[in-house]
Amino acid sequence: MKNLFSNLRGDLLGGITAGIVALPLALAFGVSSGLGPSAGLYGAIFISFFAALFGGTNTQISGPTAPMTAVRMVVIAGIIAVYDGSVEKALPAILTVFLLAGLMQIGLGIIGVGRYIRYIPYPVVSGFMTAIGVIILITQILPAMGYYPKEDEAFVAPFKPLAEELILENILKEEAGEGILVLEDFKETIARANEVTTESIMEESKTLAAKEASGVMGALKVFPRALENINWLELGLALLTIFIIYGFKRITTTVPSTLVALILVSGVAFGFDLDYRTIEKIPEGFPIPNLGIFTEFKLGDITPFIFTALTLALLGAIDSLLTSVVADNMTKTKHKPNQELIGQGIGNSIASIFGGIPGAGATIRTVVNINSGGKTRLSGMIAGILLLVILLAMGPIASQIPAAVLAGILITVGIAVMDYKGLKAIPNLPKDIRLGPIKLSSEVIVMLVVLVLSTFWNLVYAVGIGLVIASLMFMKKLGDLTAERSDVKSLAKEKAWADEANFPEEFKEEVFIKHVKGPLFFGSTSEFQALADQIPATASYAILRLDRMQYMDQSGLYAMEDVLQELNKKDITVLFVDVLNQPRYMMERIDIIPDFIPEEHIFETFKECAVWIKEHVKHNS
Repeated sequence: MKNLFSNLRGDLLGGITAGIVALPLALAFGVSSGLGPSAGLYGAIFISFFAALFGGTNTQISGPTAPMTAVRMVVIAGIIAVYDGSVEKALPAILTVFLLAGLMQIGLGIIGVGRYIRYIPYPVVSGFMTAIGVIILITQILPAMGYYPKEDEAFVAPFKPLAEELILENILKEEAGEGILVLEDFKETIARANEVTTESIMEESKTLAAKEASGVMGALKVFPRALENINWLELGLALLTIFIIYGFKRITTTVPSTLVALILVSGVAFGFDLDYRTIEKIPEGFPIPNLGIFTEFKLGDITPFIFTALTLALLGAIDSLLTSVVADNMTKTKHKPNQELIGQGIGNSIASIFGGIPGAGATIRTVVNINSGGKTRLSGMIAGILLLVILLAMGPIASQIPAAVLAGILITVGIAVMDYKGLKAIPNLPKDIRLGPIKLSSEVIVMLVVLVLSTFWNLVYAVGIGLVIASLMFMKKLGDLTAERSDVKSLAKEKAWADEANFPEEFKEEVFIKHVKGPLFFGSTSEFQALADQIPATASYAILRLDRMQYMDQSGLYAMEDVLQELNKKDITVLFVDVLNQPRYMMERIDIIPDFIPEEHIFETFKECAVWIKEHVKHNS
């Protein structure tokens, strides 16, 4: 903190610039989340300020991001569906899940998970980021065309019978809960059913229609109807926004092209009094805490979403720490990963209390901050303060922004977030897997699996499956490599190590020498277990050289036990040379040492073992 004001001018410029860049994105991410532009703005304000204040990356600018948006949309839509399509009823539960995600991030930082994030394989990250771009692109096509399924009467009409069924089902559930639902008397049920209005049925039908059209699959289903019902003014505003964003970058990058597009297109639409669709009204005044998180909290309502909260926490952690690495590369500094997670968690927790959507470290905003002179955490705090000032001073003006403009902005975000580096590398990656006559790249398979599953099924499960596949493929490669380097061969066939050069020729038929190179783990046990079958029939002794076997897991431990049992049955005496600490500890735990291998059969060097062989083999001859 003592160096907080050491770079005041640079941090002021960096923070202001980053805040300006963040404004249109915060509004757009808020709208796409389903909670409105104010939720995006509140999230950007509090996350930017508090993540910078408590985080572990000095130049990081945090706020709502594209990856978090894609998961948020699924989370929010799922919770709203549980609450009969009412955002107002679902809001406390939604914000509680966001709060829980923030608290989980703090917990992840405290227990030191931050240092392990870097071990996520690149193909998983690449497939995920490209899927995020595809999801944003496809889901924003409809609002860019001015088509909103719940407002299409012809699309909503078929949902009326199902809406009536659900309303009746809810009446029956209410009565069952109140203890007044009995077979003998349906008078109360009929009375409540008569109170159901046409408007409530239509509202439920619109909710069902919106749910049917949500997500990638939903957007693709209704796309033909969108083509038939294009609002050309809305489409024109969206296309003009996209054109300015890309076109203005060719003129200068000093001023954020996204902000220029937002101001120009909104100004034209408002100035010419065009009949356009505005975003939701942004509340005036300072954000107010949503106390419903605490007063309406019910553990049973949140329990089904605990895994969802963990997903948001982990995704935010990955997103933030990847940005921290970018910041390190630009500033030649080193971030504190666990402290960064704590800062992000505090920011997300506070944002959720005030009704903001969760976020993470934002790469583009962080780069803008650094390039503009930001060097300390003060720059991120200034960015948050600037957004708060804009909210207080210009809330009513911002409420006149066309919805199509934000859809256009999000389309450019979707295009930008895709991992083109990974996609371009697909033809050049080594094809290391064979499926029949076809050779494929394991890394391409992982990337495409994550991409397809994330886009059309579930982001969370897709990443989990991608990690499992990548881990299995890695272990297969490591096992193959270990087996290749540690082939079961006799001394006559295997290249002798330097200290074996003078081993007596007359012992080579009777003494089998095995070089175990690399870890003995579950990926290499099958090859090791073949050892007992491949020892020549003439051998009475087996020397296992273990100085290059650095690690042994439980699978390897039992594989070793099986091999020693087989050799024992064949009356082959096994000698160990240079057993390292970890494998020895493992073998002592289940008494391989000394039950199968007594201490007198364990040697520190091959020279000592060779002396023992000369004495005992001669004695047995």
